[in-house]
Amino acid sequence: MVILQKKVAGLSAQALGRFVLRARKAAGLRGTVNVLITSRPAMRALNSRFRRKDKATDVLSFPSEATVTSNGKRPGVAGEIAISADIAAQNAVRLGHSAALKFKILSLHGILHLAGYDHERDNGEMARKEAGLRQVLRLPSALIERGRLAAREPVTPRARISKLRRASRTA
Repeated sequence: MVILQKKVAGLSAQALGRFVLRARKAAGLRGTVNVLITSRPAMRALNSRFRRKDKATDVLSFPSEATVTSNGKRPGVAGEIAISADIAAQNAVRLGHSAALKFKILSLHGILHLAGYDHERDNGEMARKEAGLRQVLRLPSALIERGRLAAREPVTPRARISKLRRASRTA
């Protein structure tokens, strides 16, 4: 289920929900994933409450606490993901792609956290998995790779507009 607590131009709950289902299956994550698109202040409050970090962030993941149900099967819910509409939209503009595409990228990142990956402690395992899934799901390369490309090639305003148009057609 996708809840758009904060509306985003070009993003529908149905389209993001379909992507989350595809990404979850591609990542091998069982159980449903709920996604909340919310505001920067709400993300700051969530980050403060659950991570003890008094600042806003773009995405947070909350894995389900139940690992096995009473009948021995996987839980119905894998977890929840919260995404800041404000931060995601700003980063999309900065990186030259559509907001809808940025929400897909952040959803995939959150799904990998729900699957147990932790980029702060796994020596690049999550980054490698994410890069592979981005190819499978037809998302642009990882932000680090994009940063290297941007450092080598200056992006003109015309090139940035072309990138936005291409990204919006594929989103």
